[in-house]
Amino acid sequence: MPSRDGPAVVEVDDLVKRYPRTDTNAVDGLSFTVAPGEIFGLFGPNGAGKSTTVGILTTRLRATGGRAVVCGVDVGRDPAAARAHLAVVPQHNNLDRALTPRQNLVYHATYHGVRRREAHARAAELLDRFGLTERADRRIEAYSGGMAQRLMIARALTHEPAVLFLDEPTNALDPQTRLLIWGQLRQLRERGVAIVLTTHAMNEAARVVDRVGIVDHGRLLTLDTPTALVRGLAGDALLDLTVTPAGGDDPDALCAALGELPGVRKAERVATPTVPAGGRPGGGAAGLAGVGAGGAGMLAALAAGGGRPGAGRLAALAGAGLLGRGGGAAGNGGRGRLRIRLHLAGDPATLLGPAVTVLTARSAAVNAVDVGEPSLEDVFIELTGRQPR
Repeated sequence: MPSRDGPAVVEVDDLVKRYPRTDTNAVDGLSFTVAPGEIFGLFGPNGAGKSTTVGILTTRLRATGGRAVVCGVDVGRDPAAARAHLAVVPQHNNLDRALTPRQNLVYHATYHGVRRREAHARAAELLDRFGLTERADRRIEAYSGGMAQRLMIARALTHEPAVLFLDEPTNALDPQTRLLIWGQLRQLRERGVAIVLTTHAMNEAARVVDRVGIVDHGRLLTLDTPTALVRGLAGDALLDLTVTPAGGDDPDALCAALGELPGVRKAERVATPTVPAGGRPGGGAAGLAGVGAGGAGMLAALAAGGGRPGAGRLAALAGAGLLGRGGGAAGNGGRGRLRIRLHLAGDPATLLGPAVTVLTARSAAVNAVDVGEPSLEDVFIELTGRQPR
């Protein structure tokens, strides 16, 4: 459990929520804590229960069972007191269009008991911090989506909450606005503000969040730092092989054979990307099956354990144009091709040769090789599956 600077400011203990006329719980025994100055990511598929959990913590919904506490206040017993300690930034724009941006901030601050003079001072400081001073007295309708998002975050901070809840804070925003928002969240963390965010941009958020809780069907599947989750569940590296199996060979059996190699934690079949007419997939690897004598010789050397060891061997493949990132099948549009992803517990260079040996022994043609690092999204897929919700 976190222990940054004092007791947890968010406590969720065996939380349950069941909506009327439903047979299952939307939240089913969820438990976690958030410390002061911690950015906590609550991630899950659509319908996993994360929005319901945040709704309970922010007093918008009442729990069926369990306990939810914000800054020592039970949100079910005293929602008004809990609201004094928290702020919410929703995904969709809910700014008051009858007020100017400055008036939105001042009104929100005074609503929470801030004296008017102090409210004006805080509004001016926040408008400057979020780069909105020059547009502070224009109509809300003139604001872009990114400007509106910045203003909503500024509004949430006018009463200096101890806990900030954000739903998809960077959705559909330009890169500059995303950088500004993530930078502001880091500054809030340094000031001791606890932040709970939900987002589907997990790889982007992984660079900011301190811990991640992944939920599905209302239950907590895992909770740890992004680095620990990736290393523990997705492996140290990913090796994607696009191959054409020999006639009559069972694709599942081929995948299983690669999964039995030492150093392979898991082998799975993934979708083979479509190749545009007349070219390779974007930024991808060249096909290995028809690269000529140089490519064939290098593959033979790999299968025999020759060539340079470790990263040097991968560098040799890259230099020959045989290794890429994010690529896939080339040539005949992927007909009959199979893409197999190997989750590795070590250097992919040491596994490439043995993998080619297995494929060669089964008379499978290698079409493309892609090497990459696992991400938080890979962990998410591993735990919640590939089927859309």
